[in-house]
Amino acid sequence: MQIIADILTVVRNGARKTKIMYQANLSYSLLNQYLDYAMETDLISVSSENKGYYIITSKGFEFLEKYNKYSQRSKQLEEQLQQVANEKEMLEKNYVAKSANSEPRNPL
Repeated sequence: MQIIADILTVVRNGARKTKIMYQANLSYSLLNQYLDYAMETDLISVSSENKGYYIITSKGFEFLEKYNKYSQRSKQLEEQLQQVANEKEMLEKNYVAKSANSEPRNPL
């Protein structure tokens, strides 16, 4: 999905293969595979006015908008998970490890 989103971002204002290939950091072979896929799924099309010039479709804009929201939310969740992991590590280090090293208490 990231590669498709990169391609759509490049062709947002229209672009030729060379520009897409360099800005999306793809080999020529991969570029052709992804362009074929993006065209088959109606995310991009070839400009009728300018052959070899790729443009994003309305479906492509919709995908890009939803992907960007997904990506942003995913990043937020990863940050939250990292914070939870850090808090757990701190609790284990400061409380559990000390309890395990101290002498057991007599419950009576």
